[in-house]
Amino acid sequence: MDLSFSQEQLSLARTARDFAERELAPRVQQNDEQEHVPRELIARAAALGLMEGVIPEEYGGSGLDYVSFTLIIEEIAKVDQIFATLMSFPSGLAGAGILRFGSDEQKRRYLVPFVRGERLGGAGVTEPGSGTDVAAMRTTVTRDGGDYVVNGAKAWISNLDHADWFLTFGTLDPSLGRRGICAFIIEKEWPGVEVHPVKNKTGFRPIVTGELRLNDVRVPRENLVGKEGEGFAVAMCAVENGRLAVAARACGVTASCLAESSRYARERIVFERPIAEYQLIQSKIADMVVGLETARALTYRLAWLKDQGLERCRKESSMAKMYATDVLMRSATDAAQIFGAYSASPEYPVSRYFRDAKFFQIVEGTNELHRLLIAEEELGLRQTRPTR
Repeated sequence: MDLSFSQEQLSLARTARDFAERELAPRVQQNDEQEHVPRELIARAAALGLMEGVIPEEYGGSGLDYVSFTLIIEEIAKVDQIFATLMSFPSGLAGAGILRFGSDEQKRRYLVPFVRGERLGGAGVTEPGSGTDVAAMRTTVTRDGGDYVVNGAKAWISNLDHADWFLTFGTLDPSLGRRGICAFIIEKEWPGVEVHPVKNKTGFRPIVTGELRLNDVRVPRENLVGKEGEGFAVAMCAVENGRLAVAARACGVTASCLAESSRYARERIVFERPIAEYQLIQSKIADMVVGLETARALTYRLAWLKDQGLERCRKESSMAKMYATDVLMRSATDAAQIFGAYSASPEYPVSRYFRDAKFFQIVEGTNELHRLLIAEEELGLRQTRPTR
């Protein structure tokens, strides 16, 4: 496995880094306070190709390899992990589900303007009573003539403010389990679609997240993604992409925890000495260095495996997501300890890193779930739990 980067990949990383430092850094704290990312920033990033990701050129993307995609997401996340989240969406569930299962008309209608930043999308899977157990969703689908009528609610859905449409899911018959699930593209402006943001979140503040309610929403047949009963496959087809992006973002934020902590440790004087000279501080810095290097190794190995054409990398994606986010949680906690009381101040970015870090361990599957998936895969028990 060759984990060296080509000149083209390094050039893409520099483009992402330059954009982040120029456009995002001056207002990342303001975005956090206001719980909002300006749409014009998304448009400017899209103009540079930063949203195109792994979507093929035929449908407006760059057709990047996964290592290049990972580099871009990590570099942006070093400055603003929420913006990196938005940049990953077309290559994640919202875009990848349509790319793999959607019709050519759906791809041209929704993917092309998505990667251009013109009409944005979101994904609605999680429900108030079914998060980890996706197949237990209770959103209902009924046939009505040539259309479908969808009723239900999705919880903790992101990009509620900017999304013009949502790839979302419901079941024709709950007794069928995953075999009854259907996937639809539902436009936000349609009658019966409501969004209810959760305000003043602890972390992940700039991305507007909350409840997507579907009240007798009539969906034309042409907005069914794939076939009836294929919705679970649509939802699962991009989980590795999502977990790869989360791991890449975690590596980016961990790198920033390390950089900020190292700088502060050299400057902060206690008992007439920089705290960098104290072994307990050095131990925390060493843990961050080793954690970051090993998290990046797992993350880029996952990207490399996907570039080899492996359709599913279940264990590897769980390992990368779980480990990278656990490393971030430890690193953010240590960074807060190094900064002491100053870590409570919004003047220092470690405050934001610390608040965000906890939720990295929850999004894209809780880390408890990933430990279970890794163990089941290793023990040969994975086939006994087909709904995950």
